[in-house]
Amino acid sequence: MKELNGRELAGFIKERQAKQVRQLRAVKKFPKLVIFYDNDSPVIAKYMSLKEQYGADIHIDVEKRLLTADTAEQMVREAAEDANVSGIIIQLPLEHCDESILQLIPNEKDVDGLRGERDTATAMAIHWLLTGYGIELPSLKLAVVGRGKLVGAPLLKMWTESNYDVEMFHRGDDLMRLKDFDVIVTATGQPGLITSEMLKQGAVVVDAGTASEKGVIKGDIAEDVRTERDDLTITPKIGGVGPLTVAMLFENVIRSTK
Repeated sequence: MKELNGRELAGFIKERQAKQVRQLRAVKKFPKLVIFYDNDSPVIAKYMSLKEQYGADIHIDVEKRLLTADTAEQMVREAAEDANVSGIIIQLPLEHCDESILQLIPNEKDVDGLRGERDTATAMAIHWLLTGYGIELPSLKLAVVGRGKLVGAPLLKMWTESNYDVEMFHRGDDLMRLKDFDVIVTATGQPGLITSEMLKQGAVVVDAGTASEKGVIKGDIAEDVRTERDDLTITPKIGGVGPLTVAMLFENVIRSTK
C-alpha cells in the first residue's frame, strides 16, 4: 500500500512560510489569524489546536474567539474591520449561530474560502496532495463522495472547471459504482462508509471525512480497506489531508498580510 502523506508535503511548505513571515515581521507587518467557533466538539477542538500549533511554528498569531447567537454578527464585523487581522475563519459546523455570518468576512480575509468566491483550503489541499504525488488527474476518472461546502462542492467545481472527468456521489447513491473510478475523494463524516469491495484494483483514495465516535476522530474509510488492500494508494488515518489544509490556510493568511 502506498501512502499519500500530506504531513510530508506540508513540512516543505512550512519552511518556506516561516521564512516569509520573518521577512514580513522585519518590515513591521504581523500576520494574525482569528478563529471563530461556537461549540467545543472534539473535531473542532482538534482542528483549532492544529492551527494554533502551526501558527506558533511559523510565528503567526492565532486567536480563538467563542461566538454566541447574540454576539456573533458584531464580533465577526469587528474582526473584519480590524486592520490588524489578516485572516478570519468560521470553524464549522456551527451549533448555535447561523452560517450567514460567513458573508460578513471580507473576501481578502476569507482564508478558508467558505464564502464561495475562491477555492476552499481543503479542496486546494486535496488537489496539491494528489498532484504532489504525481497523480495524473486529467487522464483519470474521479469521484467525489459528499457535497459539503468545505470539500465536496468546491472540489467538484474546481475539477469541473479544469475539464476533468469527475462525478459527484450524493447520499443514497449506489456506492458500488465507485469501482468504475480511479480516484475517490470522500468527505461525508460517516465512519466506515467506504468499504473494500467498493474500490477498484489500484485505486487512489483520499479520506477527508471527519467524525467523532466516543471521543475518537474517524474518517469515511472502513478499517478493512487499509488491512486488506495492499494495491491501493491511500491517505493515512492521521496526516493525510489535514496538514496540507492547515498549510493552505496559512498560505492565504500570509498572502492577505502582504
